[in-house]
Amino acid sequence: MGETLVGGEIREKEWAMLMRAAMAGDAACYQQLLRSLAPTLRAAARRGLAHAGMAETDAEDVVQEILLAVHLKRQTWEKTAPFSPWLWAIARHKIIDALRRRGRRVDLPIEDFAESLKQDEAEPNMLVSDVNRHLDELPPGQRNVVRIVAVDGASIDEAAGRLAMTKGAVRVALHRGLAALAVKFRMADA
Repeated sequence: MGETLVGGEIREKEWAMLMRAAMAGDAACYQQLLRSLAPTLRAAARRGLAHAGMAETDAEDVVQEILLAVHLKRQTWEKTAPFSPWLWAIARHKIIDALRRRGRRVDLPIEDFAESLKQDEAEPNMLVSDVNRHLDELPPGQRNVVRIVAVDGASIDEAAGRLAMTKGAVRVALHRGLAALAVKFRMADA
């Protein structure tokens, strides 16, 4: 248990450091964070689905949804706060959402996600290339807005200024682009 706690503390510090760097605009750190998160999230998704009596085969869909939510909500993480509780709250909600879509009423204790999970390094992480490929398929206006706001981390105001759009137009393009991405990820995993 001491080894798991120490490993979890190291991972927490690494994730928080990578997230801070990503929020400061370091794309390489952001990709490294996503690669580091994916195996742990995959294990949590499998465990959550199995806990609810569901097949683990949908775990990758859930991982994609969690990582997309991390993209969208990353500006809500307080840089001085621990990273893992923020991440696990997102993961828990996305797993519950996935189970509800499949007709299940579930209650997954947050404690199930707070544990340090062993990372499975053997599984490939194709998230970054998948995101780029799907982004390239969006119409240019949506693609630019999603890239600037959701990937680069700019605010709505900043995106509006950079793209010479109104804030309302940026919000609409962001919403439509993210909805289209969600459909593309679901179709790709079907």
